[in-house]
Amino acid sequence: MTLQELRYLVALADTGHFGQAAERCHVSQSTLSTQIKKLEAYLGITVFDRGLKRIHPTPIGREIVESARLILHEADRIRELAKYGQDPMALTLHVGVIPTLGPYYLPHVLPTVHAIYPKLKLLLREVTTALMLAQLHDGKLAAGLLALPIEEQGLNVVPLFTEPFLAALPGAHLLAKKTKVSIDALSRENLLLLEEGHCLRDQALAVCGLESRASEEVRATSLETLRMMVGMGVGVTLLPHLASVFSAKIPRDGVAIRPLAAPGAGRTIALVWRKRTPYFETLRNIADTLSTHLPAGVMAVAERKKKR
Repeated sequence: MTLQELRYLVALADTGHFGQAAERCHVSQSTLSTQIKKLEAYLGITVFDRGLKRIHPTPIGREIVESARLILHEADRIRELAKYGQDPMALTLHVGVIPTLGPYYLPHVLPTVHAIYPKLKLLLREVTTALMLAQLHDGKLAAGLLALPIEEQGLNVVPLFTEPFLAALPGAHLLAKKTKVSIDALSRENLLLLEEGHCLRDQALAVCGLESRASEEVRATSLETLRMMVGMGVGVTLLPHLASVFSAKIPRDGVAIRPLAAPGAGRTIALVWRKRTPYFETLRNIADTLSTHLPAGVMAVAERKKKR
């Protein structure tokens, strides 16, 4: 039994088709089929049910395929550890980022990271905070960019910067005439929020001193949807600074962005990873780079502490 045969096994389970599995593995269909049969003969069981339109693993085959996935994952990990021993910054890492940060922060920071560490490859995944924390503990993600606070154990947490919240208002709204918007005034309006599962939803409610919004007309999946609803006059919302800066570069008729009359209203962004990670040096270097190459308008955590 070889690792290559296990790769054929997993590819066939994923695609359910010999031709597609062979294409994924960059071999001919006959080669893949022969190797699968050879492996089944070696094991003495049938791994795949070929009697269906789409090929499926047999009950015992499903367990074998899952074991094969684990073996291949560990084999990949051995290769990554070997690379890490040669050069800690020549790795491929899976990194999660919350959806309310990714589109606005990553375009700024990725070119810098790639310029400083050209051998480092970051595979980025947009996920909500709860899913990110679960995938960090499962090892599916090496690190994550999220908003504090979090209450998870076993994680290294490196705060990178804070960004203020801004009020997004319909252009014709009375509050849009003010240079700053008070929290009290904002909380009396129809506050538009993201759907549950987004940490920004809870932060917006906390800033406005609200426990919930039971009668919401809109529960958006993205900040851009909220902005569009604000432009249509449906209500008001809170935007993180980076989201407002990014979108300011794109014409958005009917939306006025105003600072809050509450300097401390904002969020802290951090890079987190498992304490028992084998890639501590790599992630520490990434964190140092992110905390020293900041977008305009945000504040380094250390700088914020000095100004208190």
